[in-house]
Amino acid sequence: MSLSVKTGLGLLLLVVLFALLGPVLWPDPAAQDLAQFLADPSWQEPLGRDQMGRSLMARLAAATRLSLLLGLLCVITAALLGSLLGWLSAWRGGWVDGLLRSLADGVLALPGLLLVLLFSAMAQGGFAILYLGLAMAQWVEYYRVVRARSRGLLASPQVEASRLLGFGHAHVVRHHLWPELAPQLLTMMAFGLAGAILTLSTLGFVGVGIQPPTPELGLMMTEALPHYQEAPRLLLAPILVMGLMLLALVLLHQTRGLDMPSSQGATS
Repeated sequence: MSLSVKTGLGLLLLVVLFALLGPVLWPDPAAQDLAQFLADPSWQEPLGRDQMGRSLMARLAAATRLSLLLGLLCVITAALLGSLLGWLSAWRGGWVDGLLRSLADGVLALPGLLLVLLFSAMAQGGFAILYLGLAMAQWVEYYRVVRARSRGLLASPQVEASRLLGFGHAHVVRHHLWPELAPQLLTMMAFGLAGAILTLSTLGFVGVGIQPPTPELGLMMTEALPHYQEAPRLLLAPILVMGLMLLALVLLHQTRGLDMPSSQGATS
């Protein structure tokens, strides 16, 4: 295992542990105590309290958990949808392939962030809309990779031999396609998760993502800006956590040295 893999896994593990253990140590991110306005760090509150007297550690852990869960859900959905459609396009060919390629080209014509903004405008701050927008912005990359690789694999002698022996499509996918596609798909998912987290934070920062009082990293940055001179930790803490998540995922993405397709996804 290379140093970059170990570093990425270590950083990601630290962030995940913080997100999971946060509710145990700081259970209520919404609890307010206005008498503790911008209270300094203490043993009970290592990062102090924010402008509403809320625990910064509790809100940071909740925001990290939200970013990881929503981003992971979006990436899994995009990978499953794109892989399924890519395999279907390569397997059926003809008008099915033409229709799916036209659909993919139509999605690629829109920048990923603009596509997510269009979805979020339908219901500002809605979890379902953000999830749908992020997933729809990323599935095309998986479709293109799986379609291109599957077309070559389906014409290989190994697959032809399996068909002649009477094995079905499930056997071909399980024993021929998946072993070849899995490394690249998993690498793309690490990159896609980083893109989803960054996009979610960007939307929150400009006020069209998750709405208050739900803790979200980008939203926490926006709320901290008026108080930066008094308590810079309010802004630096979410920036640091998001930076660690992105660094960990980028290190994992780079481990296999795969050439990625031109990224239109949620990071455009």
